[in-house]
Amino acid sequence: MSQITGGELLLKCLKAEGMSMIFGVLDGSFNTWLAKLGDYDMEYVCPRHEAASAHMAEAWSRMRGEPGVVMGGIGPGAANMVSGVAVAFAEGTPLIAITGQRRRNIIYPDRGGAFQVLDLMALYRPVTKWQGSIRDLRRMPELVRRAFREALSGRPGPVYLEIPEDVIRDTIDEERVDIWQPEQYRVAGIGVGNPDKIEQAAELLAQAERPLLHAGNGVNWADAWAEFMALGEYLGAAFTTSLAARGGVPEDHPRYFAPLNREALEMVRAEADVNLVVGGRLGELDGWGKEPVWGDASEQTTIQIDVDPSAIGLNRPVDLAIVGDAKAVLSALLDAVKAKTAAKAPHEGFERYAELTAEWRAELEQAMDYGSGQINSGRMIRTVREFFPRDAIMAQDGGNTSLWCANYNPILAPHSYLYTTKFGHLGTGLPYAIGAKLANPEREVYLISGDGAMGFNIQEMETARRHNVAITVIVACDQGWGMERSSQILGQVGAFVETEIYADTRYDQVAEAFGWRGELVTELDQLLPALERARDSGQPSLIQVMVDHTANLAPPGALAFGSMVYRAED
Repeated sequence: MSQITGGELLLKCLKAEGMSMIFGVLDGSFNTWLAKLGDYDMEYVCPRHEAASAHMAEAWSRMRGEPGVVMGGIGPGAANMVSGVAVAFAEGTPLIAITGQRRRNIIYPDRGGAFQVLDLMALYRPVTKWQGSIRDLRRMPELVRRAFREALSGRPGPVYLEIPEDVIRDTIDEERVDIWQPEQYRVAGIGVGNPDKIEQAAELLAQAERPLLHAGNGVNWADAWAEFMALGEYLGAAFTTSLAARGGVPEDHPRYFAPLNREALEMVRAEADVNLVVGGRLGELDGWGKEPVWGDASEQTTIQIDVDPSAIGLNRPVDLAIVGDAKAVLSALLDAVKAKTAAKAPHEGFERYAELTAEWRAELEQAMDYGSGQINSGRMIRTVREFFPRDAIMAQDGGNTSLWCANYNPILAPHSYLYTTKFGHLGTGLPYAIGAKLANPEREVYLISGDGAMGFNIQEMETARRHNVAITVIVACDQGWGMERSSQILGQVGAFVETEIYADTRYDQVAEAFGWRGELVTELDQLLPALERARDSGQPSLIQVMVDHTANLAPPGALAFGSMVYRAED
């Protein structure tokens, strides 16, 4: 009988699940599987920090629609990784988070004084859907299967596996290993659900005079954008999305209403007679599904489609619930609607909505004149957006910089937007961009980041250079913590407290020291040529843009965003 190590068995299990990439900072407990990477055609990327490893794995997952795999070392490595896994938990991203652990004879019960011993199961419990510890090598395939099943069932999310060092180094007869293919133990999709409810929903939508379709992040995971758009187009409906679901409806579509286009958005929702909510829970940034962000639930019909029964009617009561796969349900629903009604023209209310949208856009144009002489962030971001193709992947990071991006960087294609919309976690931008480019090397990837956020994981520029990840990073440099400056003004703190970043910091020169191409832009007309040089270079590039401090204190939509998260009555 041939013997394999626990490390090789782990690779066999991951390969059976279709995995091809592992992210993680090196640790001695990895050696048994590192030695066999080539045998399983598995790529490995070693970032410079464990939290960044998880962010890269999350971006990989979100761009490819499959779980990401991230490995953390024993003790401090696992502890460093927690914040990255927490982001994935908030965003609903399926990560397989695996860490080492000290050997079994000292971790339980903890005798006290053991080196790098920590209760990792307890540490990961609040930020993962499920946790498991592999204490017997024979059970590794079973527990890996359980991890993938839990990560992908219902609302996706991260799971955690702990592997003690003596288990990963142990050996087992290969003939005793029973590895199953995914189709042998888990369902890839739960289908259309109850056909009677499909018919009821179709009848409601066919009779609707002012239908509204709202997409949550579940539409992303179901890859259901084509079906979502087709149904809305047939019905002449209005489209809205959660912040996490941006891009599935091209944001230049005449019947799409952006989250910060508040007056038009609230009128559209107030006047809708039938709401179809797909793959979303209507959380805080969706106004909890309540007035004034939405219409009166007692006067509107709400249909909700979700793969997770626990998400149905979570924050807004529904009139009809369909538990099923969004792609399958929407396809069946469109067929049923077509059998009941001819295609519908948009209703007359869109003329008024368009007027409000035009007023909002006029305000955005005016806001590009804010400031005291330096580059306005809106003008910078618009220039960047117009330079890149519609399907370029955009990552964003920062506080006020993200608000400027929300207004001036429309997302125009599915699976092309990376941001921590549920957690607002600074420092994800650079790892996200790297992970996205590794997942989609044929697509252009750019990051727009504030200078404060850029400092969190700036060391990952070395990772990008080492792996020849040709991304373009634009740093909006206002030499401070812009959102905190705004907050301290509103909070009447008085003089700014620790909001300044050293004024002469040269991110472009830091980039050059990491082997990137760096440029400093101080005038707007320098930006487009800098972007062209970055693209032509074929290497990772960073452009530091000196943006106006004054304008950056009050990005358009700041009060609208504040109203989403500071509603005392909720």
